[in-house]
Amino acid sequence: MPIPKFTTLRCGTVPVKIENIDTDQIIPARFLKAVERKGFGDNLFRDWRYDAQGAPIEAFPLNDKRYKGEILVASKNFGCGSSREHAAWAIYDYGFKVVVSSFFADIFKNNALNNGLLPVQVSEEFLAAIFKELERDRAAQLEVDLGRQTIAIVSTGEKCSFEIDSYKKQCLTNGYDDVDYLVSLRPEIDSYEAAH
Repeated sequence: MPIPKFTTLRCGTVPVKIENIDTDQIIPARFLKAVERKGFGDNLFRDWRYDAQGAPIEAFPLNDKRYKGEILVASKNFGCGSSREHAAWAIYDYGFKVVVSSFFADIFKNNALNNGLLPVQVSEEFLAAIFKELERDRAAQLEVDLGRQTIAIVSTGEKCSFEIDSYKKQCLTNGYDDVDYLVSLRPEIDSYEAAH
């Protein structure tokens, strides 16, 4: 699955104000049978989105039509638990391009970056400001600027910077996975080979 280029994103959000969301809550183990990255979004947060009979739980934010956008906002310690890459696949396949939290599990963060999903880690204070603005206005937008490494609450102008590995930033900006990146270096590789 090709990774689209990421520069800036300005849109609404879907808030899931729950701490310590682990990868089994993101995509339950019983849905890990496929080996392709497609179709996992259907079961994102499955046990929170649907009841035992398969009916949508209206109170869960992903089922609330007032929340729209490609940015998922979660509380701290997002993506903890097992190392399953399917968690990043499910979030991306659902349609999210960015996940915002005040802390990410390292393995989830790396899996996200490897699959075109940008994890934006912000301060506790800025995360609280996002949730506060979403309580005031469910349609509030965020703007993520990868080049400047900033995230802003559009309606208030509040802004926070975030860190990202320079290599992963280059990959996201150009729409590269690790193989695409190596292919992009072919002229330099050919030049080196010719010289040696």
